[in-house]
Amino acid sequence: MPRPVAPDGPESVNAAAWQAYAAHHLRRGTVLAEAERIDWGFPGAGPDEAFLGELRGRRVLDLGCGPARHAARLVRAHGATVDAVDLAPGQIERARARYGSLPGLRLLHADAVEHLRTARPYDVIYSVNAVPYIDPQRLFPALATALAPGGTLCFSVLHTNSSGEGPTSAWVARPETLRFAGGGETTVRMWVPPAETWEELIAAHGLYVADVVPVTSPDPANPAAYRVYRARRPSRVSARPRTGLPPVAHAALGVGAILHGPRGLLLGRHRRGTWELPGGTVEPGESLRETVVRELREETGLRADPSKVRLLGTLLDRVGGVVRMTVGAVVTDWEGEPADQPGESVGDWRWYALDHLPPSLFVCSAQSLTAWRPDLPIDHAPAHFTPFAPHDGRRPRDGD
Repeated sequence: MPRPVAPDGPESVNAAAWQAYAAHHLRRGTVLAEAERIDWGFPGAGPDEAFLGELRGRRVLDLGCGPARHAARLVRAHGATVDAVDLAPGQIERARARYGSLPGLRLLHADAVEHLRTARPYDVIYSVNAVPYIDPQRLFPALATALAPGGTLCFSVLHTNSSGEGPTSAWVARPETLRFAGGGETTVRMWVPPAETWEELIAAHGLYVADVVPVTSPDPANPAAYRVYRARRPSRVSARPRTGLPPVAHAALGVGAILHGPRGLLLGRHRRGTWELPGGTVEPGESLRETVVRELREETGLRADPSKVRLLGTLLDRVGGVVRMTVGAVVTDWEGEPADQPGESVGDWRWYALDHLPPSLFVCSAQSLTAWRPDLPIDHAPAHFTPFAPHDGRRPRDGD
């Protein structure tokens, strides 16, 4: 589950600060010049829109759009379809007053993570200096799954502030000053880790870093600096282990339950970051179908009958000297709605279209899915698959 926003936590402080900033500019009637390019921290500094890749006809998200000048430019100059999202209602009010009738631009007042969790995947997601105001541990799981396979993520972050203070080693939100034009200021909280920490975070969520561009102030007396990251999601879905440790011997036999219907494929997020099918280890005395039904109920709250479970076969691989056995299974009928269950390590259950599966699938789930649908574009560690014969002698259908 994504971390909830604490009422008095850093993100709530930032939301109030940016609303005060927007209200200040609404009172002043501030009118900004039209954007001639994307400014990643300083006017005219940093890479131009070409950094985002091809935009014409693409589905684009501007995260933390402010008055939406950059979003409007991408619609007008590059033919993109842009959703522009900001948490501060005053910022969206400013944007709507100016660009509310611009075809191809949709202005949304929403929490970034909640929007990413419910939106259709985007070809391009970019954010000009807004990412450091959101808890990265909450934001990046949603970013990774909202980016379409082959898509591009570009964002800028503070590296050194105007006082010359560089990155903070720990994952903590530190105080920074937000100054208002014409006087006044407020305090925000920002995550400012070093570059290698941002890169590790990107990689941990199934993306790869293509470029990191430093952006410095054109004023030599101003030590402030930013970093602009360009990351991409591979066209094929990745898989990875939950941990570098091998499975313990008594837990080497497990099941993975495939639930696929009109809403898509059911996957949940493990607390260690992998996306996976409902499932788990076989308990003494259980049949494989009984394990599928029990794990499904314990992890998601869904109910199924063992007669509605079709076993696909056995997958064998070797991890740290332990032979791991996973039995993939298709559940053809179930009751209820998936929901997080107390004490379980997997939650945040969602339905995914097969052509928009999230990155960082758990290896065993990835193996089961390709045993079910060999044409799925999923990369994973090799496993030997021995199929089970259907009960009635029928060849299983693709959708079974």
